[in-house]
Amino acid sequence: MTDAPGAIPPSDPAPSELRAKSLGKNTAIMASGTLVSRVLGLVRNAMLVAAIGVNVGVADAYDIANKLPNTLYAVVAAGVINAALVPQILKAFGRRDGKRTVDRILTVGTVISLGVTVVLTIAAPLLVMAYAPSNWSPELMALAVAFALWCIPQLLFYAIYTLFGQVLNAKEQFGPYMWAPVVNNIIGIVGLAAYLVVFGPQIKGVPALTGDALTIAWTPFRIALIAGVATLGIAAQALILIWPMVRGGYRFAWVWRGPKGELSGVRTVISWALGAVLIEQLGVLWATRVAAAAPAAALAADPSTPAGSIAGNAAYFQGLLIYLVPHSLITVSIVTALTTSMSRLWVAHDITGLRAEISRGLRTIGIFTIFATVVTIAIAPSITRLMNPSASPAEVTSVSQVLIALALGLAALGAMVLIKRVYFILEDAKAIFMIHIPMTVVLIGVSLAVRQYMDPKWWVVGVALGLSLSNVMGVLLRTWGLRNRLGGLDGRNIMRTHAKALAGAVPAGLAGWALTLVLPDPVNNTGVVGFAAAVTNIAASGLLMLVIYALILRMLRTPELGEVMSPVTRRISRRVR
Repeated sequence: MTDAPGAIPPSDPAPSELRAKSLGKNTAIMASGTLVSRVLGLVRNAMLVAAIGVNVGVADAYDIANKLPNTLYAVVAAGVINAALVPQILKAFGRRDGKRTVDRILTVGTVISLGVTVVLTIAAPLLVMAYAPSNWSPELMALAVAFALWCIPQLLFYAIYTLFGQVLNAKEQFGPYMWAPVVNNIIGIVGLAAYLVVFGPQIKGVPALTGDALTIAWTPFRIALIAGVATLGIAAQALILIWPMVRGGYRFAWVWRGPKGELSGVRTVISWALGAVLIEQLGVLWATRVAAAAPAAALAADPSTPAGSIAGNAAYFQGLLIYLVPHSLITVSIVTALTTSMSRLWVAHDITGLRAEISRGLRTIGIFTIFATVVTIAIAPSITRLMNPSASPAEVTSVSQVLIALALGLAALGAMVLIKRVYFILEDAKAIFMIHIPMTVVLIGVSLAVRQYMDPKWWVVGVALGLSLSNVMGVLLRTWGLRNRLGGLDGRNIMRTHAKALAGAVPAGLAGWALTLVLPDPVNNTGVVGFAAAVTNIAASGLLMLVIYALILRMLRTPELGEVMSPVTRRISRRVR
C-alpha cells in the first residue's frame, strides 16, 4: 500500500514538530552563546564596580559616556538595521542578483555609520551636556567628556557587528552572532584586570574625589584603560564575524550603485524606524537626566545624607544590566530565530502560518518572562549581590529596588519586541513610530511626576517604574494594531498560556521569597561572605521556584516550555540510553 500523494510518512515528524525542533535548536545555539557572554559580562561588570563603584560621581560619569554609543547606536543602527533590514536581506538573497543588493546595503550602512561616528565624536561635549544634569560639577562633566571621546567610536563597530550579524541570521547562521560578544567581554576583563593591578579597586568608605583632586587622579592613561579597552572589545566583536561570513559562502564587496529604486523599500522602512527610535530616545534622555540628578538633589535637600546611599544613573544602569539578562538569553534568541521564519511566511503570503508563528512565539516567550519576573522580584537582593560582590549594602539595596521596578515590565518587553519585529516584516514601520509616541509620553510623564512629587532617593525607582509602564503601553497598542492587521492573533490560546504561567509563577515566587528569609543575608555582607550568601540564596530559592513552577505547568498541561527545552531533554535522553 502506498501513501497518498503529498502525505507525510508516519515515521517522519510533522511540519509543526520540525518547526518546534528548529526553534528549539536555534534558540539553544543562540542562548548558549548569550549565556556565556552574559556570564563573562557580569564578571566584567563586577570588576568595573570594584574599580569605580556605583553610587559615586565617577561611576555616573562613565555611565553617561558609555550610554552615548549605545543610545546613538539605537538611533542610527539597531532600530533600523537589526529589525528593519532582516526581511530586506532575506528577500534579496532569494533573488538571483540579490548579493549585489546585500553588498549595497552593507556598503551604505557602513559608510553612513562611519560618517555619523566621526561627527558625534567631535560633538562629545554637547552630547554629554544633553544627558548630564545641570547640578554636576565642571570637573565631573570634563571627566564624562573624556570618557565619551573614547566610547563614542564604539558606534561604528556596533553598526558593523549588526550589519554582518543580519547577513548571518538571514542565512540561518545564528551561532556566530550570539557568540561574538564573548570576545568583547574577554578583552574587557583583561583590560579591567590591568586597571585593578595598576590603580587598585575603589576603596569603600573613602570620600569620593571631587574638584581638582578628581582631575589629577583621572589621568589620560587611566581613562584610556577603562574606556579605550571597552571600545577595543566592541571592535573585535564586530570584525570577528568576517570569518563565519566567508566560511558560510558570503564575501562582502563594496557596491556603490545599483538599479534605480532598488533600495526604495528599504528607505521607507528605515525612515519610519529611525523616527520611532528618535522618539524613544527622547524618553531615555529625560529618564537619564532625572536619574543622574538624584544624588546631588538628595544632598541639597538634606546635607547629612550619607555619601553613596542615593541611587543615580549608574545604579539605574546596574539594574538594567541584570534585568536584561533573561530577556537576552531567551527572548532575543527566540525572536531572532522566528524573524527568519516569519519573514519567509510573509513573503509566501501564508498569513495563517504567520499568525501561528506569532502565537507560538508569544506563548513561549511568556512562559519564560513571567517566571523570570517573579524570580527576579523574589531574590533581587541576592542577584544584585552576586553581580556586584564589592558593592556596599546601600548600593545593593538601591540597585535591588531599581531591579524590582524594572522586572514588572519584563514580560511586556518580551512580547513587545516580538511584535515589533512582525511590524518590520510587514514593512509597516509607520505604525511603530506612532505607537512610540504614547510610550515615550508615559516614560517622560512618570519621570516628571517622580521628580516633582517624590523624595530624590526614590527618583531612580520611579524612572524604572515609568519604563515598565511604557512597556505595558507599547505591547497593548502593538498587539491591538497587529490583531486588526492580520485578522486575529490566536488571542485565546495566548492568554490561556500566560494565565497558566502566572498561576505557576506566583506560588513558586512566594515559596522562593519565604526561603530567603531564613537563609544567610547577602545585602549586609560584602566580598566573599556576601557572594557566598548570594550563591546560597539563588541556588536554593531558584531550584525551589523552578521545581514548583515546572510541576504546576505540567499539571496544567502547558507544552510551550518543553518546545524550547527539547534540545536539552533530547541530549539527556541520549546520554541515559
